[in-house]
Amino acid sequence: MGKLSTFNFISLDGYYKDANDGISWHPHDEEGTELSIDSLKNKSTLLFGRKTYEMMASFWPGKDARTQMPEVAAGMNKAEKIVFSTTMTKADWNNTTLIKGNLTEEIKKMKQGDKNMTILGSGSIISQLAKDNLIDEYLFLLDPIAIGKGTSLFNDLTEPLNLKLITTQPFKSGAVLLTYQAC
Repeated sequence: MGKLSTFNFISLDGYYKDANDGISWHPHDEEGTELSIDSLKNKSTLLFGRKTYEMMASFWPGKDARTQMPEVAAGMNKAEKIVFSTTMTKADWNNTTLIKGNLTEEIKKMKQGDKNMTILGSGSIISQLAKDNLIDEYLFLLDPIAIGKGTSLFNDLTEPLNLKLITTQPFKSGAVLLTYQAC
């Protein structure tokens, strides 16, 4: 059975994007780049909502990505990707499949296979799937910054989400990678 994981960086005050939907507060440093390279080696299918997909698809295939982070860019462009959207008509980034069906039902079907999947960003997808208890593992890169206002990954939860801490990995920058398992 396939495992569904998430990966997001979050601020100390619990936001994954700022009040303007930005992520520029997150430093992209050498340790983060190494984490990305290692994560892409596990060949997990990458899952996105429309907004995150559009942001990623506008950066990773481009020259800036290939210059700034060549190994990450190569891995992102080579990875199998799925974008969930009811409004998109096509997905042009290579190795991308567009799924317009019911998110919960599609994920249930995909988890019956043996492929592992990782949701990157995509807070609305995480929130919905967390409510449906379909996420197996949560990885948060906790940045040592408070941004004051923003969007939480768990805005739409109606019941507590219980998680068990599995590992911690401190970074020289002061960030900490926290890995939680769904209970």
